[in-house]
Amino acid sequence: MTVDEVLSRGGEADDVLRSVVGALVESGDCMWAGILLSEEGELVLGPKAGEPRPDSRAHVPVVYRGARVAELVADGCDDRALLDRAAEGIAEYCLVGWDTGGVPW
Repeated sequence: MTVDEVLSRGGEADDVLRSVVGALVESGDCMWAGILLSEEGELVLGPKAGEPRPDSRAHVPVVYRGARVAELVADGCDDRALLDRAAEGIAEYCLVGWDTGGVPW
């Protein structure tokens, strides 16, 4: 399933976020992908997939109604347009990170 298919299908926030990072990796577009959620002013790693390669990491802010709510991070991904589209599409789903109280995904 592609990122666009995941986003058009929708669903529960945690399922969508896990599916988006999974799709980025399974498609071969990225070696690793994760979502850093904003909790109490800190970015906390939420859903992730693949094998990390931080030397090739891209960071894309996830913004909801003008507020940065998360950051999409991806290793080994050269398709910035895909990452931008994914970050825009997951913004409303990242609001769940605001109230997890630090409980890991």
